[in-house]
Amino acid sequence: MIALTTLALLALAGYRATRLIVADSILDPLRDRLFAWHEARLDSKARDFVITLLSCTYCIGWWLSGAILATYLFASGQWHDAPVLVHGVEWLAVAGGQALLSRIDDTLPTRDA
Repeated sequence: MIALTTLALLALAGYRATRLIVADSILDPLRDRLFAWHEARLDSKARDFVITLLSCTYCIGWWLSGAILATYLFASGQWHDAPVLVHGVEWLAVAGGQALLSRIDDTLPTRDA
């Protein structure tokens, strides 16, 4: 089982990765191209799926949290230290922390530069 501090750090990494994909201006050109790709065929269910996944904080956050957790577990050699069910619970914890941080960020007032 992963320590609580490590889970918190992984949740912070999940939050940051989610913000990068969903909202950070550095990826605006890529997101603009994806939205233009979607607009070219609005009736495509596959394109709807991709756009929904990449624009939903909770959808992409879930998958990024799982990828970050799996990367950590494999890189640190901890994958075989616990049953897969325990890693599933850890995934829920990391994704839950990421979602909580995203929710807090959404409720904070925005500052105009």
